Amino acid sequence: MEGSTLSSNCATSGTYEGYVDRELFLNIYDLTPMNAYSIWFGFGIFHTGIEVYGMEYGFGAHDYSISGVFEVEPRSCPGFIYRCSISLGHLSMSASEFREFIETMASDYHGDTYHLISKNCNHFTDDICQRLTGRRIPGWVNRLAKLGSLFSCLLPDSLEATTVKQMPEYHTYDDDDDGSDSGSNASSQDASQSDEVDQKVLLSPTPAPEIAFIKGISR
Repeated sequence: MEGSTLSSNCATSGTYEGYVDRELFLNIYDLTPMNAYSIWFGFGIFHTGIEVYGMEYGFGAHDYSISGVFEVEPRSCPGFIYRCSISLGHLSMSASEFREFIETMASDYHGDTYHLISKNCNHFTDDICQRLTGRRIPGWVNRLAKLGSLFSCLLPDSLEATTVKQMPEYHTYDDDDDGSDSGSNASSQDASQSDEVDQKVLLSPTPAPEIAFIKGISR
């Protein structure tokens, strides 16, 4: 049965023995406990993030035309239930090169462009995987979106809740100081937009671990 294969692959892939910083992982989360049953039929409702160099990167929705790409401690994205990790291969770029890459990606993934069917967190991780490895994430991870494009009227509004309820504080990267202090600086435009979203709901209700948005840069 297909669902049995999916469950087995997920459970045995992405172990952290011999972990190398440049190894790329797809971290998979359940959005609902019902996945424990639906996965046996070959689909589920999942959130995914890309882990590399000791951090995890995901994409969430908010109402503003600024980056919806964020970083968080691996396997601990708030609001979701961690399921497993799958190894996607190894990077051929340094940490600073990857940082520039993810900031460029962030310019294409604004929070107000998030769409459950056509541009969700799994589309984001699939895009990263294709650009970095030439491979795609497993098809079952985003199967619900493919089905939803045909039967969107059957999907509940509650599935739009893959958002992070937190102020969009941008962190930047600096080779000289390992990014320790320069992280919270943003342009004056970003700062004014951050003021505007005060008291607004952005990404998950759990206060910890900390989520930091990635400031997008132009190509």
